Amino acid sequence: MQRDELAAWLRLALNPALGPQAARRLLAAFGLPQAVFAQDTEAVLQVVGASRAAALHQEPDRFGAQLEATLAWLEGDPAHRQVLTLADAQYPAGLLNMEDPPLVLYRLGRLEVAPQRALAVVGSRNPTAQGLQNARRFSKAFAQAGVTVVSGMALGIDGAAHDGALEGAAPDALATIAVVGTGLDRVYPKAHLELAHRIAARGMIVSEYPIGTPPLAANFPRRNRLIAALGQGTLVVEAALQSGSLITARLSSEQGKEVFAIPGSIHSPHARGCHALLRQGAKLVESAQDVLEDLRFVLPAGAAAVPMESPEGEDPLLEAMGFDPIGLDALIARTGIPASHLQAQLLELELAGAVARLPGGLFQRQAAA
Repeated sequence: MQRDELAAWLRLALNPALGPQAARRLLAAFGLPQAVFAQDTEAVLQVVGASRAAALHQEPDRFGAQLEATLAWLEGDPAHRQVLTLADAQYPAGLLNMEDPPLVLYRLGRLEVAPQRALAVVGSRNPTAQGLQNARRFSKAFAQAGVTVVSGMALGIDGAAHDGALEGAAPDALATIAVVGTGLDRVYPKAHLELAHRIAARGMIVSEYPIGTPPLAANFPRRNRLIAALGQGTLVVEAALQSGSLITARLSSEQGKEVFAIPGSIHSPHARGCHALLRQGAKLVESAQDVLEDLRFVLPAGAAAVPMESPEGEDPLLEAMGFDPIGLDALIARTGIPASHLQAQLLELELAGAVARLPGGLFQRQAAA
């Protein structure tokens, strides 16, 4: 994209007084941004109101600095950095079908056409150990089936979903897409810096926010609509009732896509969001295969979904624990095992990854690999 063309798109997209809806109406009426800016006031007034017509010819604050920052970012690694616009053939079709597609989309990583088979996997930023395990294993299975996992690179379920997809994807596959709420010159949260590098190497990071945008709270719920739009469905792994993941699920449903939810313990606040979705018509899933079959994502030759079932002949202590969090005293009462012996067994199971230690002196069984 030439400098003048990029400047025109950015000037249109970054003008807060104009707004994205008015900008899209102007593009529909006159074509490319350069043609929009060439129109006289009378022509523009036929499409938008007087205040927006006046705003059209006002350059956004610090526009020159923003343009230079964007150009410098692109020139830093042109093979892996890109600014897409609504007029580009590579612009993801899933976003074009939205009511409010971004005028400008920034991409970092493997600059491929949006995958034909993709699934959003989202959930709590403060999940249980079992939730993290489910996110990682389901996403690994999806990636093994040739499905690109889309998530938000947040702490918790998002990070586990990206990690599982990177583990399961074939070397030449677009493993995962992270949709972020900052400019692509920033990594948020900082704890995911190494993960961001791995995603950029084997997947893609996407943002609608300009270079230099810091992590602003209002941006993250808004980016959820892009996560929903890029997938053929949305799987919610674990979520509280007020979780932003429920926003993604609602947007996915409004876009006519399937919503899936993994059930949890009736005693866990982390499961209440998923249970609410199930009551509203989301599909209950117990394995990655359930999702793949529902969406008719056929496994490629030689690939196999990660088994989610528990093995036969399981440890009697695990069987006694069940899957709800449980305290040491309750376990002693349930099993009759002396405290010292029980603590030793729990430690062995914890080291083996079969049991997780939770706050408050609780323990919880983990699903078998």
